[in-house]
Amino acid sequence: MTNPNTQALSDQGVSIWLDDLSRERLDSGSLAELIESHHVVGVTTNPTIFENALAKGEAYEKQLSELAAAGADAEKAVFEITTADVRQACDVFAGVYERTDGVDGRVSIEVDPRLARDTEGTIAQAKELAEAVGRENVLIKIPATVEGIERSPQCSPRASASTSR
Repeated sequence: MTNPNTQALSDQGVSIWLDDLSRERLDSGSLAELIESHHVVGVTTNPTIFENALAKGEAYEKQLSELAAAGADAEKAVFEITTADVRQACDVFAGVYERTDGVDGRVSIEVDPRLARDTEGTIAQAKELAEAVGRENVLIKIPATVEGIERSPQCSPRASASTSR
């Protein structure tokens, strides 16, 4: 059964995104159900969302045990877990992505916020995330800092200020 409120929003061109992703949501099918019943066309993630997902439930225990047995440190384990969830969510949204020619059906994952002032580190991690997820509909979020934005005349803060006068 479709929700008439979200149907009305969708009919007006609103792209409804879910601000929540977890292995439990993926495994239970509730993410796919939200696409059908509430017209959700994307999902965003961030470190807090994943922290909450890991703290609740047992859905990550098997992968955590495997990663620990392989000697993965905490940072490597978080990377593997988050990219696995984003990859699976991308697969769930693949039909939306194809149906809308890539306008909707995206799943976001963000570069580590600690890299906000490190241009090269941001670029390297964005590429690493994209490669690890390996899906066309992944959306890599980067910090909106001077270092996170390409430094070209069209994008530099100084150029923007001078052209807006």
